[in-house]
Amino acid sequence: MAKKKNLSDKDLITFYMDYVLENGEQPKTIYAFAKANNFDERKFYEHFGSFAALEKSIFNVFFEHTIVSLQKSEDYAHFDVRNRLLAFYFTFFENLTANRSFVLYQLNAHKNRLKSLRILSGLRERFQDYIAQLNIETIDIKNEQLNKIQQRALQESAWFQLLLTLKFWMDDNSPSFEKTDIFIEKSVNTSFDIINIAPLTSVIDLGKFLYKEKMTMKSR
Repeated sequence: MAKKKNLSDKDLITFYMDYVLENGEQPKTIYAFAKANNFDERKFYEHFGSFAALEKSIFNVFFEHTIVSLQKSEDYAHFDVRNRLLAFYFTFFENLTANRSFVLYQLNAHKNRLKSLRILSGLRERFQDYIAQLNIETIDIKNEQLNKIQQRALQESAWFQLLLTLKFWMDDNSPSFEKTDIFIEKSVNTSFDIINIAPLTSVIDLGKFLYKEKMTMKSR
């Protein structure tokens, strides 16, 4: 059988995800991976320098698919900032859910937390750029340097919130991951209320939800 010649990033990602899910482990070598999928090893290096680079790109693809889906929506263009972020979360986690087995394997395979975060480093950069482009209103400080610090803090806290949501989704066993949907809505609304120095109703609401979930998990 003639070897495959025209390969895209998407082809290699698909081959890799299928291999990992079918074998429960990463391919031993790039040579073995190429042989198993009938292409020359050098073709791999035209797209990625290593399996680590390919793994990192997978989460970038999930992000890019999310953005493309949102941009196709006529409603999204008319949403306010809060609802745009909610739409991003719901769409992004739909993409993760469609690939849940691989995502769980990939993140659980790295017991070292820092290594897991390295896998997500490309996603972190793209997500923080997305947050910056949303132009979320914050307290107007009449100091350029302090405003930059405030914006940076906003991007970092948004990334931390996404990680918390990811962890919640990984542990969620509810039908259709409906509890993750609730968590997304409550946490995003709470974050905006805090920014706007609104009443603490939503903060308390989120706290009650998390406390209830924690107690439920302990009783299992």
